Amino acid sequence: MPTVNLCCHEFVVAISSVACIVGLWLLKDHNQAIDDFQETEQSLLTMSFAYWLVYCLAFGIEKLFLLDCEAVIVTLRITTALSYFLTFSCILSLPLHKFAVHKIEE
Repeated sequence: MPTVNLCCHEFVVAISSVACIVGLWLLKDHNQAIDDFQETEQSLLTMSFAYWLVYCLAFGIEKLFLLDCEAVIVTLRITTALSYFLTFSCILSLPLHKFAVHKIEE
């Protein structure tokens, strides 16, 4: 049964990596004038997609290539952990930023 869960997780990571690429493509700058609030929000969204893409790539490299080098495996695991936490912090910062700007406007 754990093998089924692992395959499901790998499939979700593969699909989310494609979604990250699409999200980054949709968020690319179209040379439009935006204020500081929108620029910060767009930066946080871009960082969220980019960090998650790094997670997906590191996870995929770790699972696809059966490397015998322990240093490479540890480095990939550290990369996945850091990118996971950075993604979480960017996603958490989005509503906090909106709340802070809303408080300033009042």
